[in-house]
Amino acid sequence: MTTAALREQIQRANEHEAATGHLHKLLEQQLPHLHRAIDVPDSEGSAALWRFVSAYIEEVPELLDAASEVAREAGIESQIQPVLKIAEDYFLAPPSIMAGHEGLDSLLDEAYLAHRLVEEVNDLYIRHFGQPLIPLDMTVANLIAHQLIGEAFANQLDEAVHRSVDEMLNEESFEKESVEAYRDKLTSPETGEAWKKWPCMSRRLGIGLELGSER
Repeated sequence: MTTAALREQIQRANEHEAATGHLHKLLEQQLPHLHRAIDVPDSEGSAALWRFVSAYIEEVPELLDAASEVAREAGIESQIQPVLKIAEDYFLAPPSIMAGHEGLDSLLDEAYLAHRLVEEVNDLYIRHFGQPLIPLDMTVANLIAHQLIGEAFANQLDEAVHRSVDEMLNEESFEKESVEAYRDKLTSPETGEAWKKWPCMSRRLGIGLELGSER
């Protein structure tokens, strides 16, 4: 993995943000229009949104590094690396639909793509193996990011993720003779222990989602 390049890209975007305040302004504009289910602390407002977005973006290289390390330790590198490579490419070579976005605004979109890719792949593995490939639940964070990005464009990003997953994994992928052996590795104590070394994967991003809230 080349997460050093991702971290450099995030650093450059942070420098761009420090100079322009572009994303801060966008978040301030969005705050009054957020879905009421998104629980933003009243006393913090856009500052809480900013912390969420920053952590959500910075989670991506941490996730890729953790997943790559776990894959090596658990002996499942051949299964996990294609997933990580696509997530990485979303940052380093984003799809054409990202044109016109810049700085942290762009990286929020790219982080959403990466996190949604992991979420979709996890859903596939849960269906076939009874547990996720990468035990990181970003569902709530992804729903919040979806809202911040905007329904229409976030839906386009979701379609890009679905296309990537369809190209990478299909039903036949789970019908090979090697799948049973892989299932044993995925559910092995070694895999579980490897993930326990990465507590940052379960850290809270600071904003909740009250799914029972009315619009």
